Amino acid sequence: MYPEVGLAGGACAGLGLLLDIRDAAHPVRVDFVADQNMSFWHSATFNNDGTKILFSDEWGGGSAPRCRDTDKLEWGSDALFTIENNKMKFHSYYKMPAPQTSQENCVAHNGSLIPIPGRDVMVQAWYQGGLSIFDWTDIDHPKEIAYFDRGPVAADRLTMGGSWSAYWYNGLIMSSEIARGLDVFELVPSPLISANEIAAAKTVKLTHWNTQHQQKFVWPPSFALTRAYLDQLERSKGLSADVITSTRTALTNAERRSGAQRKTALTTLATQLNTAASASSDAAKVRKLSAAVTDLAK
Repeated sequence: MYPEVGLAGGACAGLGLLLDIRDAAHPVRVDFVADQNMSFWHSATFNNDGTKILFSDEWGGGSAPRCRDTDKLEWGSDALFTIENNKMKFHSYYKMPAPQTSQENCVAHNGSLIPIPGRDVMVQAWYQGGLSIFDWTDIDHPKEIAYFDRGPVAADRLTMGGSWSAYWYNGLIMSSEIARGLDVFELVPSPLISANEIAAAKTVKLTHWNTQHQQKFVWPPSFALTRAYLDQLERSKGLSADVITSTRTALTNAERRSGAQRKTALTTLATQLNTAASASSDAAKVRKLSAAVTDLAK
């Protein structure tokens, strides 16, 4: 359920449902999808703005090895849809890319969003496939950006084990590991996830977290947030190298100041970024950066 956008997604074994829950006492089914490649529709997750939905396929109830290099991409994977005028439109499948052995039960299972700003990023459990963190911002081309592969519980036979769930909570990832208990993970920087993006994600603090009752992530103003957007623009080449460098310098100088001097420096930078947006290949992201700088100035 995602009350803040008035929608719920139902993974109902044989179908994926979209429900209007604005009147919670009288939910209404507004759309459904079927897929002959899906064996057991198991869980549903929305992106943060409620414009996309992901359904997982728990083929074989989680007991089957469905991540071997001989298994199709569609088997035991995620099906990704956009939500357009209360209708779900299929775009692609996502499956953890590392082939697993016949001794490892492996299908898509429970996961949650990670509040990396400006991106749709999710951590998901794959039983003995471990954890896969993937970016589905570009819904037609989801890609893995981090992982943990635990290896088989037993090398000579298929026995139950692995990560049953993986949920992000206030900077950490909690994984219920069937064979050994609780695993706790923390993201580390890489070319695909910057230190600033991780720091910005950690600014989102929740008092509780129920993954079946999604809460909208809201990022408080911070220098980490502005730098996260800037890292993303550098990665996508949405701004020139000169503008990236000068913006980083301006943020560093503003952070060293306080009061009216900081506000003036940040307000000036926000104006410069608004101007730069018109020539950017990712104008929407530049405007997000400019708005984050303006919020910081306030």
